Amino acid sequence: MTDVEAVDDGPAIRYDPDRPLPLHPLVYLEEGDEVTVGRPDIDSYGIFPPDGAEVLRRLEQGVPPREAAVWYEARYRESLDVDDLVAALGELGFVRESDAPGPAGASVRWKRLGAVLFSVPAWICYGLLVAWALISMARRPDLVPVYRNVFFTDYYSVIQATLFVAAIPQLLLHEGFHALAGRRLGLRSRLRISRRLYFVVLETSLDGLVAVPRRQRYLPIMAGMLADVVVMAVLTIAADLTRGPEGALSPWGRFCLAFAFAVMLRILWQFSLYLRTDLYVLVSTALGCVDLHTTAMRMLRNRVNRLLGRRHRLVDESDWHPVDRRVARWYSWLIVAGYTVSLTTFAVAILPIVYRMFAGVLSRFTGHGAPWPELLDSLVFSGFILGQLVVLAWLAVRERYRGRTRRLDHVIA
Repeated sequence: MTDVEAVDDGPAIRYDPDRPLPLHPLVYLEEGDEVTVGRPDIDSYGIFPPDGAEVLRRLEQGVPPREAAVWYEARYRESLDVDDLVAALGELGFVRESDAPGPAGASVRWKRLGAVLFSVPAWICYGLLVAWALISMARRPDLVPVYRNVFFTDYYSVIQATLFVAAIPQLLLHEGFHALAGRRLGLRSRLRISRRLYFVVLETSLDGLVAVPRRQRYLPIMAGMLADVVVMAVLTIAADLTRGPEGALSPWGRFCLAFAFAVMLRILWQFSLYLRTDLYVLVSTALGCVDLHTTAMRMLRNRVNRLLGRRHRLVDESDWHPVDRRVARWYSWLIVAGYTVSLTTFAVAILPIVYRMFAGVLSRFTGHGAPWPELLDSLVFSGFILGQLVVLAWLAVRERYRGRTRRLDHVIA
């Protein structure tokens, strides 16, 4: 029999070495000298050496642990600590109760919808929409995204509220494309809220990507940006099609262009590689990196400290993964480029909007004769900004508290 019994060091697996070890169905992905093994139904994965993965395959096929250990010693001329192996499998959740029913093997929800959204006809539609939008912008310059498009009305609170409300389904669509691109591969997904710098963001967790071939990971990673580009194209086309009889943009068309500009900022934000955006995940996955972001940031700090002669602040580079070290030599400069993109976007696109809005609000409060609708608009707008700052502060404090709690748990352990 196989069950879990409590011991001083935590839960342990009690098993009969001469009987098959009941395991949940596992998936295997070989990449170089490592094999990723996991349970997709609970998103639990571990990295094994090739010989360890081969033992695990035999155990899954019903070979008793003692017999697997004898085979391993005969094959690799080394002894196998079966107790440690079974304990590790128990921590990963690979071992099931002998009397527990096996998983039904039901497929994830929305798998068929994911297949449709990324089929060949769908790609043709996406390409036609983007081409239509680009041609429209080339023919009519007023469709080109500029910061002035944001001011589709004189009421700043209306601008803030409508763009905020409209951004919610757009963000869900962005993350939905990530999730559906993964679910077409049979992967589970989870949605969570987080913060990147001063942005409140939604994130889709696709842990199962580690167990699929690398070439199949690229679409789930980039599917969100695809959704953003398509949404921006649709908004541009809608603005052009709803013009007035004399060719002037309609109120609806002006709103579409304002929203399209906001979506464009989200696309540009993906190039801020220092924030671990989708593009960062793409580069890291394509090159087989382990923790490229941390390595590149440390390498960048070492370069700055060497330049300033602060040798005592240099970080030890001996424990860096060789792939991360090799890629970080040039990727660290892309982090600098990411900062440049962020600062340029802020200076060219965001700062003019902020200046115009706050200058308008200040003039309404300090001037004379401002109508009450504009004063009310300014009050609501100011409260909305304050509310966003409170949410960002709360997220920052929560992340700091969680990080401190994890450090205390580590110290206590």
